[in-house]
Amino acid sequence: MILILLAVMLTALTCVIAWYLATWALPVMIFVETFSFIHATEAGFLLSVLAATAMALLSVGLVLLVLFKAKKQILCLLARAVFVIPAMIAGYAVVHGVTHDAIDSAIALKLLCGTAGLITGIAALINLNGFGELAPQG
Repeated sequence: MILILLAVMLTALTCVIAWYLATWALPVMIFVETFSFIHATEAGFLLSVLAATAMALLSVGLVLLVLFKAKKQILCLLARAVFVIPAMIAGYAVVHGVTHDAIDSAIALKLLCGTAGLITGIAALINLNGFGELAPQG
């Protein structure tokens, strides 16, 4: 019972951390994947970091550009999904990493991690909507 309470407490803590870091899930995932792809071609560390940084900034810029300039709602919905899905995956993974040894039940672990992923996705959507409110209304 104590381990379950500890797991819930750690989950709450990681959800708070993930809430504040949810905006950075997309650029971090793009950075990691681009870095590993370019570094695997033996391009060098600095070139890999430079290219990965450029791609991470480009990904956020592209999502914000679509939110600011898109006239069709389906494009805005797609841009929000591209931004929110990595945050949900990151929230799930963070909580799973913290609590996988503390909870024996696989069902409880999946429910807990899924809830944390959902909360992190909502946080990313709220943060993204804060950026979207800066767009000119027309």
